[in-house]
Amino acid sequence: MTEAMTRWRRRIGALVGGFEAGQASRRLRHFQPSRAHLNTLVAAAGADITARARWLVRNNGYAANAIESWAGNVVGAGIKPSSLIGDPKLKAAVQRLWLDWTDEADAEGFTDFYGLQRRVAREIFTAGEVFLRFRPRRPGDGLSVPLQLQMIPAEMLPLGRTEPWGGNPVRQGIEFDRIGRRVAYHFLRRHPGDVTDPGLAGETVRVPASEVIHVVDPVDAGQLRGVSRFAPGIVKLFLLDQYDDAELDRKKVAAMHALFITTPAPAEPFDVAESDATGERSMDLQPGQVVMLEPGEEVQTSAPADSGGTYEPFQYRTLLQVSAALGIPYAYLSNDMVRANYSNSRLALLEFRRRVEAYQHAVMVWQVCRRVWARWLDTAVMAGALELPDYERRRREHATCAWLPPKWDWVDPLKDARAEIEQIEAGLKSRSQALAERGYDAEQVDAEIAADRARERELGLSFASAAPIDLAASDADVPGDAPAPDDTVPDATANRGRR
Repeated sequence: MTEAMTRWRRRIGALVGGFEAGQASRRLRHFQPSRAHLNTLVAAAGADITARARWLVRNNGYAANAIESWAGNVVGAGIKPSSLIGDPKLKAAVQRLWLDWTDEADAEGFTDFYGLQRRVAREIFTAGEVFLRFRPRRPGDGLSVPLQLQMIPAEMLPLGRTEPWGGNPVRQGIEFDRIGRRVAYHFLRRHPGDVTDPGLAGETVRVPASEVIHVVDPVDAGQLRGVSRFAPGIVKLFLLDQYDDAELDRKKVAAMHALFITTPAPAEPFDVAESDATGERSMDLQPGQVVMLEPGEEVQTSAPADSGGTYEPFQYRTLLQVSAALGIPYAYLSNDMVRANYSNSRLALLEFRRRVEAYQHAVMVWQVCRRVWARWLDTAVMAGALELPDYERRRREHATCAWLPPKWDWVDPLKDARAEIEQIEAGLKSRSQALAERGYDAEQVDAEIAADRARERELGLSFASAAPIDLAASDADVPGDAPAPDDTVPDATANRGRR
């Protein structure tokens, strides 16, 4: 469409009314966003956005705090599986083998499988994506299940690689077949920014898509690569960091009480002044020192302008915008609890945790946990570490699993416990659901309780409380806070186990 045709359509739209957002009015004359698809924009700017996000995480305290808060809430101590196999003995064997393997899951040996989950959450927040590669191992390697996971950063898949490959198109490093399915990933053999790696720069290796988990949270339909969650807040975070540094330097200069001596005869030497390497004449002041000046000389003190009372409100409003851009509550971003009370903190956490739950299900469980569990189970059966009857025909039945995120903690656990007990007694939820919300498997907990009670009877022990806990004592509101509307009854569906 020509420029003249575009102007004509806008003029017609202005005459007949319509959407003001689509008109070329004075206020929107310079608001001309790109119509390019997100893939084009990521190819052009994705590498710079990721580099700037990583710089902020390394150098900016707010960015570092935001990413740790996000990872801690999304993963915590780990999103853990609970096999839904009906046979209790088979289920116990599967869970026991999985627990052994989690300590061996990391190909680099730095952490366990749940630590990898946390690293994945951090990488997606920073770079918008991360890759996990299945690495089969030999039976002689001594692993409980001969399988490990290798984490590959986003920079290892070149954004600029778009070309044909054996009849298949390669787009931004991802190879597709003729009907649009992902066939392979063309990774670099060495990180483009790692000068300590002796590998050949630019050399790539083709890895089948079945061996790779591409973890990404897309925002547009048809999106191929991820975008850092820092993208909407990078500019404000960086400029706020510069402003804080300038304010700190201004305070430092103001605290020095610098003095300047003026004289009507600059050519005459000032006896107590000394010249430094640059030729500038200066004088060190000592406590209680009295200096006699020559006739005509006078002393002036520096008086840098003060920011007054605008510094904190400005910083607060800017951090609120950054908080909204990152999707992190203000208190989690800044560690500022002065403005928080029980009620508004709970309201903010409820909204934040709904977002986290959606992310846990759609990204962490759906993309990572399910695929790792299925591949681990296949490998365990083929390696002879597990014996599941008729596995090939009943694979879906054996692989069924519920994923249990960590339990949310509240400020008043006694009040929440009372609400939960009332919901169970009223039939609004089951004990299994309540335990799943706490990150535990109901069958395992029941077995442990039965074993504990049997051991108590055998040893003649009794740990029954002499007096019941007074849950009503927690009904008193926190001093200075008004009760939240949902203060006593938490969401019955919150933090439900994922399948």
